[in-house]
Amino acid sequence: VSPGPPRPAGGSMSVVEHVREMAAAGLHSNVRLLSGLLLTMSGNNPELFSPSQKYQLLVYHADSLFHDKEYRNAVSKYTMALQQKKALSKTSKVRPSTGNAASAPQSQCLPSEIEVKYKMAECYTMLKQDKDAIAILDGIPSRQRTPKINMMLANLYKKAGQERSSVTSYKEVLRQCPLALDAILGLLSLSVKGAEVASMTINIIQSIPNLDWLSVWIKAYAFVHTGDNTRAINTICSLEKKSLLRDNVDLLGSLADLYFRAGDNKNSILKFEQAQMLDPYLIKGMDVYGYLLAREGRLEDVENLGCRLFNISDQHAEPWVVSGCHSFYSKRYSRALYLGAKAIQLNSNSVQALLLKGAALRNMGRVQEAIIHFREAIRLAPCRLDCYEGLIECYLASNSIREAMVMANNVYKTLGANAQTLTLLATVCLEDPVTQEKAKTLLDKALTQRPDYIKAVVKKAELLSREQKYEDGIALLRNALANQSDCVLHRILGDFLVAVNEYQEAMDQYSIALSLDPNDQKSLEGLQKMEKEESPTDATQEEDVDDMEGSGEEGDLEGSDSEAAQWADQEQWFGMQ
Repeated sequence: VSPGPPRPAGGSMSVVEHVREMAAAGLHSNVRLLSGLLLTMSGNNPELFSPSQKYQLLVYHADSLFHDKEYRNAVSKYTMALQQKKALSKTSKVRPSTGNAASAPQSQCLPSEIEVKYKMAECYTMLKQDKDAIAILDGIPSRQRTPKINMMLANLYKKAGQERSSVTSYKEVLRQCPLALDAILGLLSLSVKGAEVASMTINIIQSIPNLDWLSVWIKAYAFVHTGDNTRAINTICSLEKKSLLRDNVDLLGSLADLYFRAGDNKNSILKFEQAQMLDPYLIKGMDVYGYLLAREGRLEDVENLGCRLFNISDQHAEPWVVSGCHSFYSKRYSRALYLGAKAIQLNSNSVQALLLKGAALRNMGRVQEAIIHFREAIRLAPCRLDCYEGLIECYLASNSIREAMVMANNVYKTLGANAQTLTLLATVCLEDPVTQEKAKTLLDKALTQRPDYIKAVVKKAELLSREQKYEDGIALLRNALANQSDCVLHRILGDFLVAVNEYQEAMDQYSIALSLDPNDQKSLEGLQKMEKEESPTDATQEEDVDDMEGSGEEGDLEGSDSEAAQWADQEQWFGMQ
């Protein structure tokens, strides 16, 4: 078939039109082969195709490369296509936009230049070249930007820390599509006031039936992004109770996350379980769920969750984080480090992955590297207390008590005085002999607000233990355990009972602690010590074995990198078999 210019309707199709039809039909592998051959023909005989046909061939060829995930190659072909388009605009005197009859067939079939630039930006983000992605989209005049271009720009600006430009682009998305909920979340995350955001959607809420919940939804997420967890929880619960939005997986996931941020792990786990029952393929938030299960010592559940998530998708960060939590709480820190790094590679915005990798580095003695990871987590999630806790633990581990104190005071000021921030500040005060009394006052305040807050109970017990006020400690712990069961609290109660010679009950407490978390080393030691009192010979042998195992686990930090490299080679335990 001689390619020639497009034939009038009714005539036979040109070869370029065949390529276009296959592209439209989604036959990407076929398009790739044919367009590749035609481009070679064109290279050998420049007269064969018109400039507009060359432009089309390059775009369709690039699209098929994009589909095959060959992003760098696609970018180079898109760039050639745009150069061809430039030449085309210069030569064609008649602009397609004039609606002139002669240009009609051409303008109908020419792929949009703006779409090509969007595809290029997508390639650049896949290649982690955000600056290039911003540059190409920035070059599109604002009036020609489609909603998806504004949305992509807003996300890229936000990631690059250009907040004002990001806000402008999100607002532009909402002007074009007032129900773009993710753009609304974007604005709220950049500290735009809830009322201002709501005003941009008010017309549509009033004109469409059954959308009255939207203003409450915006209010709820405004609370989420200002770190007001209590009001956020109450507002989302009120939405959840509305019959039309009952059992919504996104709302349940948000609730679970908020309970977790508020330090209410029990309710958080309940909500995650509820969400998971409703949607067995749920991935979002499962990294936090896995972390909570691991903290409770439910390592078998964590392992099962990891396997299940790998079956759903190994291209998301969550399965890697869950698997990493299993390793971390099994004290295999270099493996946890490798898995955390893999998760960050898949999603550089994964806060949970940064926290996992940071904690692994800290426990391997690489505190300065850990600090970098916790700081990045804080940048991404300024309202999450656990990011600050990780950083403060690093400061305390490296004896930088002054920095820890500055940071804890900042958190206290920015997130407000609640049981969690009071306890965090008290934790730092406990490290300095001068501020012991202040720590006491802060912990009492925290416990007045939330008598069941485990971290505050643990720190108060630590203080009472230093002062040797064991009876007070026992009363505090029994009170805290009245409504909940927690491994650490049972263990500390065991320690206090030993101090007042209540050996039998102390053994019971250690046993309960171990039934809650079979891997709890300190409870095990407590029990073994007591058994040693009863039969000295057996116990000493056991102690030796324990010491040997212990040294193998954590001693060899130098070799940890080669160990991680080994895992990189043999990926059989990833659940990818």
